[in-house]
Amino acid sequence: MTKRAAWPMVVPAGTTTVGTARVRDDSRPTMTTAQRRIYEKTGVPPQSSALDDFYADDPFAAQAPSLCMAKAKKPPKYRNTKCEHNGIKFDSEKERSRWFHLIQLQAAGQISDLELQVPFILTERKKRDDGKWERASKYVADFVYIDTATGKRVVEDVKSEATRKNRTYIQKRKQMLDKHDITIKEI
Repeated sequence: MTKRAAWPMVVPAGTTTVGTARVRDDSRPTMTTAQRRIYEKTGVPPQSSALDDFYADDPFAAQAPSLCMAKAKKPPKYRNTKCEHNGIKFDSEKERSRWFHLIQLQAAGQISDLELQVPFILTERKKRDDGKWERASKYVADFVYIDTATGKRVVEDVKSEATRKNRTYIQKRKQMLDKHDITIKEI
């Protein structure tokens, strides 16, 4: 895909059409007399056409809606709120809360060797028959620690009900069990 360059289009004054496009007459008032009177009484600007992007000559331009407003940010797919604590970034507040709980368990001596965001290789990088390389796939666990009571290594992942049903996650969970013989503990 090529990037479009800006086109400095110059339309001579008095031109009414360019190709099949109609040139807007900038001399028309932006508000009718009735709209202006209503605006003066209520202070509410009238709704304007989506084509009205010229407010330069409008005496009420300060009240005109901004057309350069930033796009409203789309909420995350699973409605999680990313957060940070002491320079550590978490994908959700639930994950951060679990981190605080695990730190307390480690301080109490119930767990040891607490690690955050530990990657596990599921399939190695391999060369295909056509000479191109397939990337390795990996699973990144939220938390890994040793349970001192049992001596077992525990791999935890903070999941909501919706993310537990994610097909990619289910496939990686199965590969973790197959390749590393590790059952992921979902919190």
